[in-house]
Amino acid sequence: MVITRIETLHLRPRWLVVRVHTDTGVVGLGEATLEGRCLTVEAALLEMSRWLIGQDPRRIEHLWQHLYRGGFYRGGPVLTSALSGIDQALWDILGKHLNTPVYQLLGGAVRDRIRLYGWVNVTATGDYIETAAKLAAEHKFTAFKCTITDAMRPLESREAIAAAVARFAALRERLGDETDIGIDLHGRCSPSVSRQLAKALEPYHPLFIEEPILGDDCGALRDLAAATSVPLATGERLYTRWQFQDLIAQRAVAVVQPDVAHAGGISEVRRIAAAAEAREIAFAPHCPLGPVALAACLHLAAATPNFLCQEHVTLGETLLTRPFSVRDGQADLPEGPGLGIELDEAKVAAQRFDGHWDNPRFAQADGGFAEW
Repeated sequence: MVITRIETLHLRPRWLVVRVHTDTGVVGLGEATLEGRCLTVEAALLEMSRWLIGQDPRRIEHLWQHLYRGGFYRGGPVLTSALSGIDQALWDILGKHLNTPVYQLLGGAVRDRIRLYGWVNVTATGDYIETAAKLAAEHKFTAFKCTITDAMRPLESREAIAAAVARFAALRERLGDETDIGIDLHGRCSPSVSRQLAKALEPYHPLFIEEPILGDDCGALRDLAAATSVPLATGERLYTRWQFQDLIAQRAVAVVQPDVAHAGGISEVRRIAAAAEAREIAFAPHCPLGPVALAACLHLAAATPNFLCQEHVTLGETLLTRPFSVRDGQADLPEGPGLGIELDEAKVAAQRFDGHWDNPRFAQADGGFAEW
């Protein structure tokens, strides 16, 4: 079996799906979505394909090492997102070739169901409390993640801190103590502001605070973790085990959140999760992307002991022949060989676009730059 072609699909709203074709007719699916940079990743995929064509797709680790190390320049969001999409597709091919789900190839399931958490954008929707309550009733989610603030200045007013905490407090009161609620600060806060927020939020027991500051500042995260009882989480903007190693070794966070479409695919995210397990750190894959990336995450979640809960923004209704099944806030284990998903070609045709999608831009009150 050899690889014959690498195909890319730009699909609305912003997803980049990779199809790896082989001479036996087996086709693997992967997702290499890098928000706002999918056309750049597509160029990297086309460059990688020059070496990949003619290679045996079952030699996953061999191909991973060559794609990551063999180009002299390593890492970063573009190259590792391209690698991630290919890696997922290779696992899909191997599973289909052996007629078994990917999670069986990873050692088999360690759980029977996969816990999902819902998403509530507190800062964008005035009815966020009832929206969360409705989602909890509909899908029986036992966990949510929310935003509580937009742009924050390097040092913030008492009013701004209090307003952010009040938003979370209202959601906590409506959903009750039996529901876990994480907070995503999206790297919008300085270490000083994050410390103030974390202290004020402690009485409401967030499940975690995600990206209280940017994830590449391990020292600041370690200091913040020592100053609060609220667990910290990060990882969506870190790539490969090398960027996670200090974070894990120093126990700077309680939860690692590598993205299967950015951090090196199934192969590398599995290694990151295993390193975190050795330090009693939980694993919650980042996935605000499409159903192909979610499928890869579900296989990882099924086979990873320190898995916590799974982010998602779609169940595949707009692309898959059979969307994911969710009961009582949990997804069933994936069925079928490989990733266990199939693209609906009619839906694919309806969702295709030219790949031009720009990240939103945010500003401080004075017009200065603010984090997304």
